[in-house]
Amino acid sequence: MAPNRAVATFAGGCFWCMEPPFDKLEGVISTTSGYTGGHTENPTYEEVSSGATGHAEALRIEYNPAKISYGRLLEVFWRNIDPTAKDAQFCDHGNQYRSAIFYHDEEQRRLAEESKQKIVESGRFAEIHTQIAAASTFYPAEDYHQDYYLKNPLRYKFYRYSCGRDQRLKELWEKP
Repeated sequence: MAPNRAVATFAGGCFWCMEPPFDKLEGVISTTSGYTGGHTENPTYEEVSSGATGHAEALRIEYNPAKISYGRLLEVFWRNIDPTAKDAQFCDHGNQYRSAIFYHDEEQRRLAEESKQKIVESGRFAEIHTQIAAASTFYPAEDYHQDYYLKNPLRYKFYRYSCGRDQRLKELWEKP
C-alpha cells in the first residue's frame, strides 16, 4: 500500500448502511462492501446471508492517513452501530450482521481497543458486544451491492427507515 493510503475494515450490520457515513468523509478514497471474518472462500451474498460461512457483512475503507486518522474512522464507526447488540444490528439478525473492527496492524488493534475501552468507561452501555479481531481475507460483495444507496436511493431509504436504524442510533448516541 502506498504511503498515502491505508485500509480499515469494519462490520456494522448491513453494509449498504455503512457506506454513506464513510463516503462523505474527506480523506476517504473508496469504500467497498464485502465479506470477511469467516471460513468460506469467495462467498456469495446468499451463502453469507445463510449464516453458515462465518463471514460478516463488512466495509473495506481505503483512506489517506495524512487527511483522516484511523481514530476518526473509529469515531464514525461507533456512532453508526449499536454496540449493545450481539450477533445483530437493528432489524438484521445473525452472526453475519455482528459488529466488528478488523484491524490490519498492531497500531489499529491498539486504537480499536482504546476506543472500545473509552466507550465502556463512559458507562453509557451495560454491555458492548463489538468484536475486535485481526483482519483476514476480504471478499468484495457482488456489484449490485456496491454504492447501493446511490444506485437505489428509494429502496435504500425505505430499508434504512423500516429497519429502525436511524431511530436506534439517535436513541443510543444522542442521549446524555
